[in-house]
Amino acid sequence: MTATGKRLFAVLRSRGTAWDRTIPMEQQADWRPHADFMNGLAADGFAVLVGPLDGTDDVLLIARAHDAEEIKSRLAEDCWVADGHLVTKWIAPWTLRIGSLG
Repeated sequence: MTATGKRLFAVLRSRGTAWDRTIPMEQQADWRPHADFMNGLAADGFAVLVGPLDGTDDVLLIARAHDAEEIKSRLAEDCWVADGHLVTKWIAPWTLRIGSLG
């Protein structure tokens, strides 16, 4: 835990029922608002690392937060959550043992 009281969490998000498998991610409905939202989370230090897990329907998000409830609350504001493009499968505290986030 840091001086701010925040710690790292691993978050697994997955494609929801609104995901159109016939088109790439960047062509999904509301791509730009979703991308802007995620860029905002990165800019304020909440989203530390984010990216799709190749060959799956899942996305790994490493977040810096006080607790899982903060993560649920922040991600609920994503337009892709509201419209069913993404669902959160699980949230778990994560301890970085080797390497650094810089």
